[in-house]
Amino acid sequence: MGNRFQVRDRFADGAQFIGGRTRPGTSGRTHAVVDPATGEEIHRYELAGPADVDAAVAAARAAFPGWAGATPGERSDALHRLVGILAEQADDFAYAESLQCGKPIRLSTEFDVPGTVDNTAFFAGAARHLEGASAGEYSADHTSYVRREPIGVIGSIAPWNYPLQMAAWKILPAVAAGNTIVLKPAEITPFTSLMFARAARRAGIPDGVINIVTGAGPEAGEHLVGHPDVVMVSFTGSTSVGRRVAGIATSTVKRLHLELGGKAPFLVFDDADLEAAVHGAVAGSLINGGQDCTAATRAYVQRPLYDAFVSGVAELMETVRLGDPLDPATDLGPLISHAHRDRVAGFVDRARAHARVVTGGRAPGGDLANGAYYRPTLVADAAQDSEIVRSEIFGPVLVALPFDSDDDGILLANDSPYGLAASAWSRDVYRTGRATREIKAGCVWVNDHIPIISEMPHGGYKASGFGKDMSAYSFEEYTQVKHVMYDNTAVARKDWHRTIFGDRT
Repeated sequence: MGNRFQVRDRFADGAQFIGGRTRPGTSGRTHAVVDPATGEEIHRYELAGPADVDAAVAAARAAFPGWAGATPGERSDALHRLVGILAEQADDFAYAESLQCGKPIRLSTEFDVPGTVDNTAFFAGAARHLEGASAGEYSADHTSYVRREPIGVIGSIAPWNYPLQMAAWKILPAVAAGNTIVLKPAEITPFTSLMFARAARRAGIPDGVINIVTGAGPEAGEHLVGHPDVVMVSFTGSTSVGRRVAGIATSTVKRLHLELGGKAPFLVFDDADLEAAVHGAVAGSLINGGQDCTAATRAYVQRPLYDAFVSGVAELMETVRLGDPLDPATDLGPLISHAHRDRVAGFVDRARAHARVVTGGRAPGGDLANGAYYRPTLVADAAQDSEIVRSEIFGPVLVALPFDSDDDGILLANDSPYGLAASAWSRDVYRTGRATREIKAGCVWVNDHIPIISEMPHGGYKASGFGKDMSAYSFEEYTQVKHVMYDNTAVARKDWHRTIFGDRT
């Protein structure tokens, strides 16, 4: 896969991809991408400013008529070619993703990249199935049918925790439906979004259909969200920033899709398979260093299993191997930055006054001291209204609390402003059935936590936002539904006209 600094040559032309060409940003400011495993600068590039956003939107607007007018089959064929190119470049994508994010290469190789290839294959097929209601005479005198049409230029903002997958989740349904897009990746993780756009051009997707502007949120992001030629905004990120995005977008009456924060409950009933729940909790809380809005964060365990669950999770967490993210033996890499690591540590340190840190709760020393590492952490016996239970930590931290009755467990699971994901663990189909009905979240897993598939939607309730990524449901975000109605009578004077200009003899 090459050495750590090969990326400097690969992105020497700049971190903006506009109208099919890579170029530097024009903000007059630069940004350093830092390897979170070492604290070393990997690459420095010129940030995008408002002029770059304007150029990208103009390129997308110019490309829209041609791409919207392409047949579904033509769009599908281009996406199928993209599948092959992504698969061919899988190792490069995995390396770049792990390098910029610090995620273990096993996760990039076995989850992020193949998941993106699969998403692309799904939308290559879905492009041919933009269906509406079948034609029919819903009025006796008329034939009606529904068209799904692309809506125009989409402005999307993707986060830093899954840069490749989130770029794909934004780009694929938009372009499969015939839209064009300007995507702003997080400025700290630009590489794989740029690589994806280049691969799309190689696949034959026309210049201007996919554009990347890499800049700071207050400058490039807000200008994109408020741009008059952007007709829809899709944002994934924190709830606090989502509120700001919503305010700017709605002031110009844009369509809006928000996928925001989460604080997923992990509900373990007293008849659950304890070993499965322990393994599921460790995997579900530590995936991507816990920097996942669907990660298991609040384990509510019915009292007969509580002590055994806590000891089992702590024992398993202590076996997790921290190390170089590019080493296939590494289980857990660094967090995205030293500042974020310190933020996570702050939550745990403040919780010590009222809760028990069972394992972890500190950064490792030795060979890992220069990286943004934090040990897998289990906190037990915190109060339900405490900060560590209610706030999104976004790190390798699981909080465990006991509950008594099933009613209490479901009540606690729902006692959160968020509602993105949850899981329920039990051998009783009636218990899990109740949990799936009553837990207010966009996804509820039963006896598992985390798996996602391209065919099923991803999106939340409450402060976790609204709208769906992935699946055919995402086309509801990226298409305009139009009702077409034909008169079948060929009659000039219709009965209903009397309601407007009265009886005529």
